[in-house]
Amino acid sequence: MTPNRAPARLSPADYELLADFRYALRKFAAFSEGAAAELDLMPQQHQALLAIKGARKGVPGRRGLYVGEIADRLLIRPHTAAELVGRLARLDLVSREADPEDGRRVEVVLTPKAERLLEDLSASHLEELHAMRPLLTRLLARLGDGSDPA
Repeated sequence: MTPNRAPARLSPADYELLADFRYALRKFAAFSEGAAAELDLMPQQHQALLAIKGARKGVPGRRGLYVGEIADRLLIRPHTAAELVGRLARLDLVSREADPEDGRRVEVVLTPKAERLLEDLSASHLEELHAMRPLLTRLLARLGDGSDPA
């Protein structure tokens, strides 16, 4: 992968910005993994539920995602996504429904149990993002204007 705009030489401030940004990402990921674990969910299971709930916007008549779409959203292979969907179905978190437009395809749809879990998880995640907002805003501002850290 080729970076779109890489400076010829990175400054100490560039390394500091990257390190601080990676720290913020890891901090949020650790929070997310812990919150999911408290509800007996693996991080990938939580990510799949969120992908199903959040990726349907603007698609009339769709209630869920296809396995391939879940794979795309989670950056995993389709067979891995199919196994994940199987585990979620055994936990009564998703159901498989025939696509009304193409009966050969199956949509993966959240169950009411998953909707309740996801609502609680998403609320806590939004609270955490709001708490991290000052840090993220500072980091993105440093990136946007190329300034050195204060």
